[in-house]
Parts: sequence; structure tokens; C-alpha cells
Amino acid sequence: MDENLQTAEQLAAALRAGEVTSAELTDEAIARIERDDTAINAICVRDFDRARIAARGADDARARGEDRALLGIPVTVKESYNVAGLSTTWGIPIHRNHLPAENAVQVSRLKAAGAVVLGKTNVPLGLQDIQTFNEIYGITNNPWDPRRTPGGSSGGSAAALASGFGALSIGSDLAGSLRTPAHFCGIYAHKPTLGLAATRGMVPPLAPALPDAHDLAVVGPMARSARDLTLLLDVMAGPDPLTLGVAYDVTLPPARHERLRDFRVLVLDEHPLIPTGAAVRAGVKRVADVLVDAGARVERHSSSLPDLTEAALLYTQLLFSGSVAQFPVEAYEQLRTRAARLSADDRSLDAARLRGMAFSHRDWIEANGRREFHRQGWRQFFAEFDVVVCPITPTPAFPHDHHPNPMERRIDIDGVEYPYFDQLAWAGLATMPGLPATAVPAGRSPDGLPVGVQLVGPMLEDRTPLRLAALLEETMGGFQAPKKG
Repeated sequence: MDENLQTAEQLAAALRAGEVTSAELTDEAIARIERDDTAINAICVRDFDRARIAARGADDARARGEDRALLGIPVTVKESYNVAGLSTTWGIPIHRNHLPAENAVQVSRLKAAGAVVLGKTNVPLGLQDIQTFNEIYGITNNPWDPRRTPGGSSGGSAAALASGFGALSIGSDLAGSLRTPAHFCGIYAHKPTLGLAATRGMVPPLAPALPDAHDLAVVGPMARSARDLTLLLDVMAGPDPLTLGVAYDVTLPPARHERLRDFRVLVLDEHPLIPTGAAVRAGVKRVADVLVDAGARVERHSSSLPDLTEAALLYTQLLFSGSVAQFPVEAYEQLRTRAARLSADDRSLDAARLRGMAFSHRDWIEANGRREFHRQGWRQFFAEFDVVVCPITPTPAFPHDHHPNPMERRIDIDGVEYPYFDQLAWAGLATMPGLPATAVPAGRSPDGLPVGVQLVGPMLEDRTPLRLAALLEETMGGFQAPKKG
């Protein structure tokens, strides 16, 4: 098998057995990037000289008898993480020369675990898109079809993994930014429980790297196998030492089950606010059929499921309330005026976006209280079920759409157009209450594009959806490399 497409677990075993060196793996990964990335444009900031030095250091450490979780394994990092000495721009042109002096917490953890950082992966402007392009680094293409997006905002990381540019990557997720690129590129990703992994140092240029008061956003692992997600999450998990004064290990509870047949699963493929395309419904069905065949308890309806309409509207308001936090006062007042004109019975996602952008602090407090009711609903739900299987977005990867006003873009679902940001409804299912969710490959569309689904689990029980992901990978297969040409 091509070593550039092996899993981190496989590479670690080969390194421990002395079958290959980190220097060799790193040189091979660099050669692959130099050969293939012109067409993909996933690696926007290269750090090859320091990577080669780190690889030699990893080989020396192994020769001394050291063995760490990621010792000698080539990886990439989303551009939005601070890496000392490398540009961190968030795709914002005025910050193209911003060079942070310190590593983000997660970059430090990667390096402490022995990983070799090859470089940074591309992002959309300000991380605020479902695609990956910006004026500084250009457009990242989907390795399966260059006419289509790899997703966003961790699209560069997903495209890099699908192309064999490193064995692992770290990204972030506020609106599906880990899960959507995984779905579009045919790889694995895990959105951890809110607050499980420290986010300090994944901040916009010039913003201080301070501990984060967690609301919606998380950081998490991306890989070409489910087991690699667990390997990398174990490196990433843990609170910010600045928050507690000391660092300590986080011990997550074990997975609820070890066999497919023991899982209790609710399968969803319909959302009340946006249709699910046929290709994605077929992917959900493939996973459901595997579970049924294995003897798992699979249900299609549950009276204890929190209301999906209310959840999506609440998520949309919370998400877009944060998006305008730095708007000028005049622009904010214009939004408030527009929101005041909305009909009280307008329950569309468009209206929820506008209402969220016009939120006062009092409005946010009220919405946050409603979120707590949803969290309680999920706790009750997960007393009866272990995992929800559902879509990540309604479609496979869509064609590049660079209309300058995202609010005027549309998403085509089986020939019918819908507002562009309505496709975030499924991602918000896990994000709003802070639940863990694992994105897994679930076959191909009729056009040959990857289709993924998400496995949503109970809060702080990340190992349950991760274990189900690994069992599904063993049963129905996982990552497949895009065909070239």
C-alpha cells in the first residue's frame, strides 16, 4: 500500500518495527505535496525545512528508546492555528504577514506527542464559509472533482488527507467545519464534546491567545480511519492549563458497547426545514442496513428526540449572533431595524439568521436558557439510545460558488434551490447542544462523489460514536483514495 495513504496507526507500527524512518516518511510526503498539490491547493503554508529537522529528531528519539503517540508521523495543521514562525491569516488579506510568536495549545500537544508538522492547510475568509478559498492562498479543490469544493472551513485539511498529504490533521468546527469537509472528501473527522479540547491559540490574527469561554466552537481531529481519530483525540483532549492553573489528564468513559449488535441507534434522514438529497439519503440507508444486518436495535422515530425545528432555529440564532459581534454600531442598528419588521410567525431559517444577527445580550441569555432545555432533552434521549445516525449536509460536494454575498448563494438539492446557509441545519443538530459527532464515509453518490454521515453521541461520551465508527469501518469499509485523471 502507498505509505502516503496508510493510517497513522499503520505508520506508527512500521516506525516501531524499524521498517521505515520518520525522515523517509516525511520526504515521501513532501514529494507527494510538491507533485500533486498544485492541482488541489490544500497546503497553503509549507514548513518543509523544519519538518525534516523534526523527523530526524524523531528518529534520534526512537533510537534512544523513546516512543510517543505520534512520534515521527507527518501531519498538517489548519491555517487558523497559531504556529510559531508561520503565517496565521485566517485568509484575511490585511493580515497576510502576521507571524505569531507562540504555538496554539493543540500545536504544542501535537509536537509534544512527536508529530512532524508539514505545514498548514487552507481556509475560507475568516473561517466563515462552507467552501475554502481566499484572496491570499486561492481556491482549494476537491480531490474527487476539482470543479467542486472540499467544504469548509477545514476544507484544506480534508483535501490534504484525501490526497495523502500527511496522515492526520487538526481542524475546528462551529458550523460543521470538521464534518462537512470530511463528508465531501471521503475521510473521517470528529467534533468533540464542547470544551473537551482546549482551543487557545486558534484565534484570528492580532487577537490575544486567551482561554476560550466555550459556546459553540470546538477543535478536533481529522484522519483517514476511525481508529486514528481516537489516537489523535487522546492527544488533543484536556482542558487549557491556564484555565485550571495545572494540566491534567481527561479520562473519558469507555464506549457503551463493543459490538455492532449491542448499539441502540436512531436513524434520521429527514429534516423539517430542509430536504435531504437522494444521494445522502442513500448513504444514511447504507449505514442503517449494516446496523440492521448486524442485529443492532435501529429505530426511525422517537418521541424523546428534541424538536428538530426548534433546535435548528435556536442554533441558527446563536451561530449568527456571534458572526456580527465586531460589526460597527450603525450596521448593527440596521440589522435590528430589519429584524423588527419580520412577521412574528416567520419561522424560516432566513428569519432566524436575521434575528440572531440582531440579538441583544438579553436575547442571547434567553436563547442560551432554551439551549439548556435541549441539553436536558438530549440527556433523556440518550438514556434510551446510544447514537443518532443522520446527514451532515443535504448533498455531496457542490460546485465552487464564489458569489461575493453568501446570503445570495443557493444550494441545489435534487434540482431545487434553497438558501445557501440552510444546509447547516444538520450540522447544528450536534453543535447547538455541544454533543460529540463523528463523520464517517458512507459510500458514493451516483456521480462518484463521497457521501458521509454523522454519528451523534451523548455529551462527554465521545468514545461511543468513535467506537461505532470503527466498527462500521470494519464492516462496510472506509476511506478510499480518489482516482487520478
